[in-house]
Amino acid sequence: MAAGNLFIGMELRELAERILFATTLEEKLRSPEGVTDENPGAPLLNVEAPGRPAELRFKVHGSGKADFPGVNRLEKEQERGRLLHFFANHELLATELMALALLRFPDAPAAFRRGLWQTLRDEQAHTRLYLERMRACGIQFGERPVSGYFWRVVSNMESPLDYVTRLSLTFEQANLDFCRYFAKKFRTAGDAQTAGLLEKIYRDEIGHVAYGLKWFRRWKNPGESDWDAFCRQLKFPLSPQRAKGLTLNVEGRRAAGLDEQFVTELDVYSQSKGRTPAVFVFNPFAEGYLAHGKGFAPVKHQAMLARDLANLPQFLCRADDIVLTPKRPPVEFLSQVKQAGFPLPEFVELIGGQVDPAGNLAERKLGGLRPWAWGPDSVDLFRPLFVNVTGETRAANECFNQRIAKLYSKAWSANFLRKILSQSGAHEDGSWLCTRQEAGVIVNSVEDALAAIAEIRRRGYHRVVAKEALGLAGQNAIRFWEPEILTTQRQWLARAVQDGREVVIEPWLEREVDFSIQLEMAPRGLRVCGYTGLINDRKGQFRANWAAGNHDRRVPTQATALLSHVPDAARRLQGFYAETLSQLESELREANFVGPIGIDAFVYRTAEGDRRLKPIVEINPRYTMGRVTLELMKRTYPGSSGLFRLLNAGQVRREGFADFSSYAKALCKQFPLRLEGEPVPKIREGALCLNDPAEAQVCLATFQVGRSGLQAHHIITS
Repeated sequence: MAAGNLFIGMELRELAERILFATTLEEKLRSPEGVTDENPGAPLLNVEAPGRPAELRFKVHGSGKADFPGVNRLEKEQERGRLLHFFANHELLATELMALALLRFPDAPAAFRRGLWQTLRDEQAHTRLYLERMRACGIQFGERPVSGYFWRVVSNMESPLDYVTRLSLTFEQANLDFCRYFAKKFRTAGDAQTAGLLEKIYRDEIGHVAYGLKWFRRWKNPGESDWDAFCRQLKFPLSPQRAKGLTLNVEGRRAAGLDEQFVTELDVYSQSKGRTPAVFVFNPFAEGYLAHGKGFAPVKHQAMLARDLANLPQFLCRADDIVLTPKRPPVEFLSQVKQAGFPLPEFVELIGGQVDPAGNLAERKLGGLRPWAWGPDSVDLFRPLFVNVTGETRAANECFNQRIAKLYSKAWSANFLRKILSQSGAHEDGSWLCTRQEAGVIVNSVEDALAAIAEIRRRGYHRVVAKEALGLAGQNAIRFWEPEILTTQRQWLARAVQDGREVVIEPWLEREVDFSIQLEMAPRGLRVCGYTGLINDRKGQFRANWAAGNHDRRVPTQATALLSHVPDAARRLQGFYAETLSQLESELREANFVGPIGIDAFVYRTAEGDRRLKPIVEINPRYTMGRVTLELMKRTYPGSSGLFRLLNAGQVRREGFADFSSYAKALCKQFPLRLEGEPVPKIREGALCLNDPAEAQVCLATFQVGRSGLQAHHIITS
């Protein structure tokens, strides 16, 4: 490479052209000392691709993901060489893009162009170093396909600000992580020479990022923070996600001059880097819209609760997925969630409760749409996105229609249970199950409701409950405790059955243990995701879910233990549910339903002191808090138990705290998180808030993990 002396006195433009269009590595990597920049020339536009030797031309775009070698076999020279092949191509691409920037922006400040030339020379040197190490590992540059991704997303830069944003602050910033990470891996594999090379490149990259940051700050809007300007300047498919690696190197970023806000925001930022994401949203009022039509409007307290829990789907999805929220959760809260071992999704803010038509989400390919519940509201929300879905091709009327709507009805659940109970072949002795009468009676007039109540009482059940077939959980029922029907109760019934709507009348049963079965209906069939314990208050409103270490395999032992008088209770229970779920699958197929399903059930005590099972209280064709609990349990250490709670302000005050923030601080202090395990640590014990306590208005969600045997009943206070 000493031949570079032949170029002493060459103009920077001519040298940049040689580097960009040369078809030999030798010419691309020549690096003369004396270069002048007196004639930068006119801007060079529309360069389709850099010149390259035939063996280093970019593989066809869309021909498949690059076969990036893993780090588990770096003790083999061949594998180390393959990895270095990727790195060398990245350095060569950076060299070519810097040459393009010199040609594209001849009017940029002279100091900027001098710094760019010096950075280009560093990239040439890095490429040469990688080539030497590759050859020592038995790999020749070009014997493997090379990607042109960097070129595709940077070469259309429109200004010097674009250049420093895309290359210096995105790909070179990411190298602060990758160099450190792979240097450790190579050193562990016994290759100290390559580790040293990567450490040298790492030190150079700090300077490159600092150079880009200096000019970025000079050119950005002075009224914007570095982070906001960076996010605004990047255009899809680039995002801040591309500016970091597997583990964020805070030290290197500080050395490059990035401020604390930028580093913290980047740490919790997430966006897919290739996989088409699914889109999630928390819409808890589907039943309300079904019951009352599009004129339904949640009351103030309901709207506040929905806003408090808007981020909850982040615990249902993968890191590459998207969660729609009215407001992105604060960075401090997201940082705590990430430190607890949970991957963070991308958050996209809704504008006036709708998808922003000017945002890039309306133009991106999507892998699927995942509302909390399919209903009129979620169909309307997702309508602009259906055309973008590539992973699933279900139209709006397939995701939700009248056949699916009927699955939300408690009357449908009651009828399904009655049918199951009438098929005595599912069990040898049904004395441990509820009766068909206890499954409920469906009525649609006040007269029929009163007759049903009287009939239930004649059978010995004094206490009776009436439930609207459609309505929001915990707020759609009334209890008949008094011997006489009160005027207010009669008025409630009259409102409930207006326009022919249905009401389920059933005896009040003395529950001892509630539980849920969480399912997923896919085109291939219905599968069991797991089981959770369930705690409701006396009005039927949700309070908590709990899961034991064997939650994925069987009904909670607290429930089966109460049926100990039944011979081989656990086996018979599993057999009963196997047949029940088979029939449920048929019903779901008929409705063309795909998605999450939750079944609530409980063991109760009869007046005679016997214990029986009500195997289906209701079937929820949507995500539930039980499903959230199961997804949370995936991040816990094997054998641990977990408790998911929703607390309101009154509960927090009864526990002695003024607000959610003070409660959260005390909870996390009393139960600090402890993670264990390799290679991905999981929660062994401790507590975590699942929405931001500083912003919560009416509801705080928490998750507590403990050793096997965590007793939810002892933790939940009255």
